[in-house]
Amino acid sequence: MSTSVLQSFIAGQWIGQQPAQTLRSAVTGQPVYATHAESLDFGAAVQHARTVGGPALLKLDFQQRAQILKSLAKLVLEKKEALYAISAHTGATRADGWVDIEGGSGTLFAYASVGGNELPSGNVVHEGPAQSLGKTGRFAGSHILVPRRGVAVHINAFNFPVWGLLEKFAPSFLAGMPVIAKPASATSYLTEAVVRVMLDSGLLPEGALQLVIGGTGDLLDRLDGQDVVTFTGSADTAAKLRVHPNLVRHSIPFNAEADSLNCSILGPDVAPGDEAFDLYVKELVREMTVKAGQKCTAIRRAIVPRERLDAVAQAVSARLAKVVIGDPAAEGVKMGALASHAQAADVAERVALLRQGAEVVYDGNPTLKPVGDGTAEGAFYAPVLLACHHPLATDVVHDVEAFGPVSTLLPYDDLDQAVAIAACGRGSLVGSLVTRSPAVAAQVVPQLAAFHGRVLVLDPEAAPESTGHGSPLPGLKHGGPGRAGGGEELGGLRAVKHYLQRAAVQGSPTMLTAVTGEYVRGAARLETEVHPFRRHFEDLQIGESLLTHRRTVSEADIVAFGGLSGDYFYMHFDEIAAKDSPFGKRIAHGYFVLSAAAGLFVSPAPGPVLANYGLDTLRFVKPVGIGDTIQARLTAKRKIDRLKVDAKGQGQGVVAWDVEVTNQLGELVASYDILTLVAKWPVAAGTA
Repeated sequence: MSTSVLQSFIAGQWIGQQPAQTLRSAVTGQPVYATHAESLDFGAAVQHARTVGGPALLKLDFQQRAQILKSLAKLVLEKKEALYAISAHTGATRADGWVDIEGGSGTLFAYASVGGNELPSGNVVHEGPAQSLGKTGRFAGSHILVPRRGVAVHINAFNFPVWGLLEKFAPSFLAGMPVIAKPASATSYLTEAVVRVMLDSGLLPEGALQLVIGGTGDLLDRLDGQDVVTFTGSADTAAKLRVHPNLVRHSIPFNAEADSLNCSILGPDVAPGDEAFDLYVKELVREMTVKAGQKCTAIRRAIVPRERLDAVAQAVSARLAKVVIGDPAAEGVKMGALASHAQAADVAERVALLRQGAEVVYDGNPTLKPVGDGTAEGAFYAPVLLACHHPLATDVVHDVEAFGPVSTLLPYDDLDQAVAIAACGRGSLVGSLVTRSPAVAAQVVPQLAAFHGRVLVLDPEAAPESTGHGSPLPGLKHGGPGRAGGGEELGGLRAVKHYLQRAAVQGSPTMLTAVTGEYVRGAARLETEVHPFRRHFEDLQIGESLLTHRRTVSEADIVAFGGLSGDYFYMHFDEIAAKDSPFGKRIAHGYFVLSAAAGLFVSPAPGPVLANYGLDTLRFVKPVGIGDTIQARLTAKRKIDRLKVDAKGQGQGVVAWDVEVTNQLGELVASYDILTLVAKWPVAAGTA
């Protein structure tokens, strides 16, 4: 089998011809790839990111970068079979590869959605609402988020060569930061393959993504306060990187997602024979065997009621004995090899340490015969299940992690003790609880949350749709306190904000409107002769406003609205009871005020406004009584061009309108935002 030399992509060039470290197939032990021996100019890499990649990304806005992520997601899916073929060398089964490759594509899709639905068209995010800082409303303050003017350095682990790259790349790219990615060498050949797919597509702006094969040299020494470093790997390495002198000196943000001793608790209400008991056993076996247990979220400590210890041990052992181990290409194989021979040796060493404080319940290694031709030299390691009978008095089970198909059963006597055992892990990425009892969940989960970044409650109701204990999701935080690194990867918009800089901005409402691209109350308005609803998306300006005519609310209005809506609440119809209320009189329905305001400002004829699809920030500020006169002001607050067209090819954008409803005294009685879909000019007509 020929050995291919992997290449780094630095400053726009692929570098690497001479072999250095040999990388062997985890399945057969045969050499398949090699890292390159050529040294890299990290000064050039950082300079390229800052002077080429950053400016190129900032020529695009959040919406445009989201569209590119969507295209990249489709591309990865199109090329998935080629990636699966390479992934096989890592020891991954098809199911393992699905999590890595198609899971990576799914993460790109998810962040494309985050950008399209939650971010503006420009490169400034307004974290409002603005707040008045003066007595007359002429001085106000708010917050904005803007892209950092540096580079994001991503250092990834070996276990997910594709997903690990893309889970960090997606929010960085969306935030407008160029990336220098460094995968773990053992499986870097798969990362190199997907990076080539992305770069060859022509979808990425120049300098948006660089790849480092091998060591990082002096890369971290070249960073400054505009840069960001994110790391996935061991807790020990995370601790060393966190105190890197240059990172400390420049206060460079550092996000770590470190391996941790995650736990799963079996509730005291669950007994053998229950559906929930089977769920617990299946979940534990799955977490031990998927990716051969090489997941930072895998269950390392299985915390079970003491009286259920033997039953759980027997059930798990029986399932493990049926797991077929070998070449993922061979029929019937359910678990492949560890990623490398070094990893297999490391797991064996750590199991030996765990055995100092726990006994072996199941060990498939003495009789292990991997299925498939040429597997005798592969990096295979069978599942090992241990049991520690005194977990609160045994430190090793809470200190040592065997990063493979290994888990330890830990018995508890009551729920407080179960939580105490979980806390001995000193911070984990994820904990789970299998129970049928809402009372048990209510008692345990808040306590687990103090020590875990994510908590899964699994019961028969959730099981059909549950993604499982070990599956991080793009929309939810992935990270954990303490040993787990204290970081937050993923989490939807939260992850994007990690790569943005927050600043407080103060000034007049007019200036805040100009800076944020979003109308701030009190700013200068644009009073025009044309109704704002008559303008196409391109023509509408932020601050364009309409002050409506007035309407006096009558008793007939209240009676008619009550009949129409079926809302006969006493405050609207019972004169005597209403007098005894805090308002001292009958008042109009809040939703009548809302409806009446719409009647005041809506332009009824067909026009560019296509649909109203929601209200935000609705507040009824003051009551409206019989005889009160209301008036509405409609102001274009925010425009978002989501780069979408309808079935006829006509473009559309989203406009948020600020609505203020006042009474005859000029007092605010209702306040809200309306979201509308607004048509662009037909392509042939151009803009007018």
